[in-house]
Amino acid sequence: MLSSAGCVLALAGVLAAAAYAVPRAEYSYDGGFEGEGTDWGVVLVEVPLILLGGFALPPLTWAAATRHLRPWAAALVCLAVVALGLWGLDAVWHPPQAPRGYERGI
Repeated sequence: MLSSAGCVLALAGVLAAAAYAVPRAEYSYDGGFEGEGTDWGVVLVEVPLILLGGFALPPLTWAAATRHLRPWAAALVCLAVVALGLWGLDAVWHPPQAPRGYERGI
């Protein structure tokens, strides 16, 4: 059971990162009117790196924490590290947003 915790944490981490990053980067994917605002740096570099970090950070934290702590305490450490990672990402990462009054579609 404990050996599969890293895989479960990796899945949960990438889902949390995707739930955070993809809606914020929606305008970069959509691009607005005729795709003028498509930001390929966000689409091809930033969001995949965020997803990779969300995939790698929880199992690495779990592996480091279980060496010195009990499993329940290691899970709390993993949760705290993911929360701090998302908080730091929120403080630093600002992808282009839609102009005021922009609505998707016609």
